Parts: sequence; structure tokens; C-alpha cells
Amino acid sequence: MSDIIAAPAKKAAPAKPVQTAKPAEPAKQLVKIGYFSQELPAPPALSNLDPFIPNKGQVGAELAVADNNTTGQFTGQHFELKKVVVPVGGDLQQAFNQLGDDIGLVVLNVQADQLNKIADLPAAKNKLLFDAATSDDELRNGDCRHQVLHILPSRAMRADALAQYMLKKRWQNWFLVVGPAPADKLYAAAIKRAVKRFGIKLVAEKAWTNDYDARRTAQSDVAVFTQVEDYDVLVVADEQGLFGEYLDYRTWKPRPVIGTQGLIATAWHRTHEQWGAVQLQNRFKDTVGRWMEEEDYAAYLAVRAIGEASVRTKSNQTQAIKDYMLSEAFALQGYKGMPLSFRPWDGQLRQPVLLAAPRSLVAVAPVEGFLHPKTELDTLGYDQPETACK
Repeated sequence: MSDIIAAPAKKAAPAKPVQTAKPAEPAKQLVKIGYFSQELPAPPALSNLDPFIPNKGQVGAELAVADNNTTGQFTGQHFELKKVVVPVGGDLQQAFNQLGDDIGLVVLNVQADQLNKIADLPAAKNKLLFDAATSDDELRNGDCRHQVLHILPSRAMRADALAQYMLKKRWQNWFLVVGPAPADKLYAAAIKRAVKRFGIKLVAEKAWTNDYDARRTAQSDVAVFTQVEDYDVLVVADEQGLFGEYLDYRTWKPRPVIGTQGLIATAWHRTHEQWGAVQLQNRFKDTVGRWMEEEDYAAYLAVRAIGEASVRTKSNQTQAIKDYMLSEAFALQGYKGMPLSFRPWDGQLRQPVLLAAPRSLVAVAPVEGFLHPKTELDTLGYDQPETACK
């Protein structure tokens, strides 16, 4: 009899796991930001060392949006930047009216004479505008607007920063040279205010009436022009840079130059490397291949301020963001050693001011020893009792 061998029983196939639908991720809160600017015509070439930069500000805003979205990955928010660049001679007001009602937060990179024209438009009534280009004191005083926040230091803040450092050095006798442009006269007015405020002596003041030929100026003009009563420093008001660079090393007496040339007061400078600034400098330069300018830094701060307020309030509503920005709780890190905040009386961003020579950072104001009951940052510019902003 042959053996009968039973075939092994087949194993049952494992049951397939039941596919369950993944829960949908909650939609991220969208924060829309506008960047509104106008192209400027290239000015006369004063020096081949300073090339004309057509897009100051825009790259700073783009970098800040990227930083905001890094944080937004953890807070459930997404920041979107809509850029509107009006060509030279274009209609700014018409372009702003087309920005859209859904964008309530707008960074403005426009000239001082255009800022209030935009702020007074019906389309801007319910928006929060960030002035990232002007330093005019009057826009922060009698001509202020309630929905405009100013990012760059005012001329008064810059002049006060210089005055504080000069007092520390005991260089208290000043000779002021003023250029012919309206902006030069505004800068000179800020210098005279600082002179009065800090008890500095203005020993002489002259208007620059010579030409702008560097060869002729180097030979004789500056030496003759600067023969005045003895002084400690020469203060120059030349915002366009038409003649100020010619003064250093050519004066009748060996004196340092400060103001718009020489030792300058600025929001940002390529020599600034403290408090993490070098990382921001490098990231910016890797992105666009040039140094970060003041307007880039201002646009960066404006967009970062929006990000900070949105994260803290968990809101994309314009009024909630504005209320938080103007509260004492708001603090923005600006790579300058102290938290930055907005003055509720005029919308000016409180911030340290850098005092920089062309190739070195000399000091940072407020200078040690200048005290204030609330914050030393309010020793720069118009304090609340002085403001004309209503």
C-alpha cells in the first residue's frame, strides 16, 4: 500500500489594514502684506565708488517675509508679500487705489512729499502704513497721520545721536556748513535743535555756494571757505552728497567732519557686526550680492514687526496688529542690542542709532550717561512732551 501524504494546509493571507483617511490639516492663517514703492531716476554720477541701487528696500522686505514664514510653520500662519513698483513718472495714487481692500498692512517706500498724499487717500483710511524711506521730522510732528508708523530714525534722532557722542568727547564747538537743497536745510534745522537741546555752541554757520568740481575744491575752495573762528568739529548738511566728501582733510584747521558725511548717524551700516548683525549682513549679501542699505533694513524691520505682532496676537486683522504694536508689550529684535518699539505719540520706531565712519563703527547712541525716566532710546528725537503730533 502506498503511503498517502497529506498536503500542508495553506496559510490564510494576512488581513489588509483598514485605510483611514488622514485628518485634514487646518488651513494656515494668511497674513497679506503689501510692498509699495516707486522707481527713482538715477541721480547724477557723483562717484564711481557708489553705484546707483534701483531696488533699495524690496530685498529687505522679501528676506523678512521668508523669516516670518519660518516662524509661521510653527504658529499656523503664512505671510504673503504683494509687491507694487510704480515706474518713474507713474501715478502713485492710482496705483495705490488698485492695491486691494484685502491688504491692510502696507510698507511704503516713497518720497517724503508723497507719503501723506497716499495716507490721505480713502483707500488708505483703514490700512496700517509703514514708512520705510523718510526721515522728515515734520511727518512725525505737525504733519503726522494716525495710521502711519515710521521706521527710519528721524533727522532729529540722528542729530541727537551725534550730539551725545560729541558731548562725551567734549567736542562742543561746532561749525555748520549747509548745502543748497531743501533737505540740507531740514538736516541743518535738526542740528540746530540738537545744539540748543544739549548746550552745544554753534561758533559759525555758512552756506555752501561753491561749485562741485572736486579738482578745484581740492586745490583751494575748502581751505579758504573754512577759515572761521576756532571750532572742534565741522558739521556738514549735504544729504545728496554733492560736496560733503570734499571737506575731510582739506579744511583750514585739522578738524573732524561729522553729519551727512564723515561720521554719520544711521539706522544701519555695513560695518555693523554686533548682536547677530553679521548673520543678517551675510544672509542679505548672499541673496542679492550687495551690502544691506538703510532702506533695506527699514523694509526688513517693517515686515518683521508685522510678523512679531501677528504671532503674538494670533491675528491677521489690521486693528489688532496696530493695537499690539503701539502697546508696551511689543518688542522687536533689530540686531542692535536693545528691543525696538513704537512711540505711541508719533508712530516713530524707537531704536539705537549707529555712528559710523566709512569703514568702522565708532559708537552706538544713546550714549551711556544720557538718562530717561522710561527708556534711554527716548533721549533721541522728539520725546512725548515735545511732540506736535496730535
